[in-house]
This record gives sequence, C-alpha cells and structure tokens, in this order.
Amino acid sequence: MSPQENIILREATLEEDSLIAEHFFRMWLDNGVSESAVVVDWHDITLDYIKEARRDKFYKAFVAEFDGLVVGSTSCQLFAGLYPNILKPQYRKYGYIWGVYVEARYSRQGIAKQLMSMALDYLKAITCTRVILNTSPLGKPLYDSLGFNDGNAMQLDLI
Repeated sequence: MSPQENIILREATLEEDSLIAEHFFRMWLDNGVSESAVVVDWHDITLDYIKEARRDKFYKAFVAEFDGLVVGSTSCQLFAGLYPNILKPQYRKYGYIWGVYVEARYSRQGIAKQLMSMALDYLKAITCTRVILNTSPLGKPLYDSLGFNDGNAMQLDLI
C-alpha cells in the first residue's frame, strides 16, 4: 500500500500552528533560500502572522498526516491587498494561499494537490472571487494543473 493511500487530510488544529510555521520555514529552504537570509525570530513572526490572519482574514490551514505524523500543510486566508480595495466584494474578494509544503519523501504523490483542493474549497465557501498565490519553479506545474494562470503581476529585481 502506498503512503498516499494512508494519508489523512484535515483542517489543522490551533496546536499545529508551530508546525505550520516550521513548514513555512522549510519551504523557503527547499526553494534555495539560505538559512542565513532568514531572520532569527522567524518562528515568532510566523506565529504572530497566523494569529492575526486568523483574527482578521479568515485564516485556515490544512494538513496531510501519515502514520500520525504531519507531512504536509498549506495555509489560506483573505488577501490583505497591496493597495486600497474600492471594489464591492462580489467583484473583488480575493483569497490567498501560502506555505504549501510537503516533505520531500512524500512529494510527487498528489498530496499538495489534495491540500490545495481543500484550501480552494474553503476559499470558495467564504465567497472569494479569485485566488492568488506566489509560486516557485517547482510548484508551478501543480498550480498550472489546477487552472491557475499567469496574471498581470510583474517583478523587477533591484539587487
């Protein structure tokens, strides 16, 4: 029996916020960011962010569990926005997905796709009109397969 057949997908508990923070940290490392580039208090910053997002932005996280161990997670919430939102919610109520992470030995088994489906279902349930996320080159094929498309966001590296 493959690990995927024994994966339990569920909403994360409050007690798992610390694990979500750890996954977020490891996600950056897996994407080639040097540990020396991460601030020392990354854990507290992430926990504070989750607490605020839960209070103000309908934050929710989902986890994948195998043999009693959480091996993957994702977080989602209302998008805080980069500028004043002057449109009515039925025209612009964006959701944001972040921190999609699956441990390397469980990757390529459809776990991230299942976690994404849970996050998308939740964002639909809170009547989001669009979902935004940032991706790494490794994650892009997954998001393409879910129907995400390249938008108008552009970037320019200044350093």
